[in-house]
Amino acid sequence: MTRLVDGYARSAAVPSAPVRDPDPGRAAVPGAVLAIARLTGWRRLGLAWLVGALGALAMPPYGIVPALAVSLTVAVWLQDGAASGRTALRRFWPCFLIGWAWGFGYLTAGLWWLGQAFLVEADEFLWALPLGVIGLPFALGLFYGAGFGAAGLLWSRGTARIAALAFGIAAAEWLRGHVFTGFPWNTLGMALAQNLWLMQGAALIGLYGLTILAVLACAAPATLATGPRPLGRFGPSAAAAALLAGMAVYGAERLGPPDPVVAGIRLRLVQPNLPQDAKFRPENRADIVDRYIELSQRPVEAGAPEPTHIVWPESAFPFLIQRDPDALAKVAAGLKPGQHLITGAARAEEPLPGERLRYFNAVMVIGRDGRISDSYDKVHLVPFGEYLPAPLDAALRALGLRQFVAIPGGFSAGSLVARQILSVPGLPSVAATICYEAIFPHAILPAGHVAPAQEPAGLILNVTNDAWFGDTPGPRQHLAQARLRAVEEGLPLVRDANTGISAVIDPHGRILGRTPLDEETWLDADLPARIPGGTLYGRFGDTAFALMLAACLGGALVARRP
Repeated sequence: MTRLVDGYARSAAVPSAPVRDPDPGRAAVPGAVLAIARLTGWRRLGLAWLVGALGALAMPPYGIVPALAVSLTVAVWLQDGAASGRTALRRFWPCFLIGWAWGFGYLTAGLWWLGQAFLVEADEFLWALPLGVIGLPFALGLFYGAGFGAAGLLWSRGTARIAALAFGIAAAEWLRGHVFTGFPWNTLGMALAQNLWLMQGAALIGLYGLTILAVLACAAPATLATGPRPLGRFGPSAAAAALLAGMAVYGAERLGPPDPVVAGIRLRLVQPNLPQDAKFRPENRADIVDRYIELSQRPVEAGAPEPTHIVWPESAFPFLIQRDPDALAKVAAGLKPGQHLITGAARAEEPLPGERLRYFNAVMVIGRDGRISDSYDKVHLVPFGEYLPAPLDAALRALGLRQFVAIPGGFSAGSLVARQILSVPGLPSVAATICYEAIFPHAILPAGHVAPAQEPAGLILNVTNDAWFGDTPGPRQHLAQARLRAVEEGLPLVRDANTGISAVIDPHGRILGRTPLDEETWLDADLPARIPGGTLYGRFGDTAFALMLAACLGGALVARRP
């Protein structure tokens, strides 16, 4: 006896042989696909973990998008098996487990390089390496579990189940980027955001909109083996190909000629390649400052203009330069007439009576007079890296543990409400970001985009220190994600990293200059102009994403109707 459940013919036939569906409008389901759908228990979760890990190859620096297509196609077939023969509510748990295993594999393969940070001070942090390499992906996989579970509630036969999966995964990715301070690293939309033509879509729909399109396109091949023929079988893949082609045509048209540059501005990005070890200590302050100044004063190429603005990376000094007048004077003396320095530096704020001294991870503007004319305090701190979360702070410190950054009590966060545009003489208004703040979509500019009495931002500045992660995919993934912010906001990106990769990127995502990783060097470049009027995404944020999410939900719900 044969029965049809959710598009699959169930029979006692040999799994390797094609099984014919009693519905003549449907094609045979290959035995290999049936074997995947029929997996249960640990075998099902093991395959989900493996194909999730395979999907990570679509992320930088590899960019193998077909790997994500294989990954999501198999995930659809696993979901088919979990949904077969169950009521909607009873589908949630088995689909949740598939999603959790898939996400666990995807994040383990994509974030293994985090373990490098635990080896910098191995005597103190090596014990915690499994928590970062295994524990974090294990926990973040729960978001994907919720997304796959939600998709399971909406699961149906045919093409609509692809929309259900896109809804579940995209909603989960948005939540991963916002809940518990958020961690949107390697969001699936980055699979499309590495191609210069395809990334232009981010100017309209942002990273999360690209995520919906990536899931729809990469999961569509699942219907080649299970859909009704001919339209239900080939239609979704043809539509995916047309979608990607349309995005490419739009992107090529949007790119147009090179962006103009802002007259009278010449940047020098200094990359000192200082190791994150014993050499970077307060007792070495003089040598460190001298190294920065020497790189800043290197002669320009023949015929090139002198730099007007020098940029140094995040946490450039292992001491509080604001409290060291001799160091400030030395830095100022190293500037040429008309030059200004923009540098990352720790900043201390005098406490009120009864309070402890507060430290901030900051960007400072220093002129030739040695005065700090403006500063920006990092708003989005790294949990356990720059501070210990409040519920665990006292308990962990009682055990003798601390955050990675050796600041007493950790850094304090800058005010999100008062997040300001940085004012630098001679530059357009600067939207400053420090380290991984640049990975958060639509969080680059203050609310409203223009603070009172300020002009719109003219560039995104990202100073960072990726020395913690060595020569791994981490710094390359960081650059790719920061690059997408330029396209989303229609602003050029100036990125200075201690060990690399430093770069200047125009508002269309074109890399105009970049440095190698782990090399002491500098980069001289002009500043590209912003896109007049900005972008649709810059004005409306995730509105288009919300509409796309609602469309996927609506399509899945309509297909569920009897």
